[in-house]
Amino acid sequence: MKNILKILRAERDWSQADLAEKLGVSRQTVNAIENEKYDPSLPLAFKIAELFEKKIEEIFVPEQKNNSH
Repeated sequence: MKNILKILRAERDWSQADLAEKLGVSRQTVNAIENEKYDPSLPLAFKIAELFEKKIEEIFVPEQKNNSH
């Protein structure tokens, strides 16, 4: 899932470790989400949105499915 987590984190001058600590997850989890290798659980997505004072859909954008059938 596409997201702007890296941008939001950079705007606050937080490291991945800083963000991970605030969210109660590992730095590797933050890295995987930022690199679109892992989609956060719904509770974690809500936590991220709350931390950045944004709506979930402002941070996470589902990839467009190509309906070619």
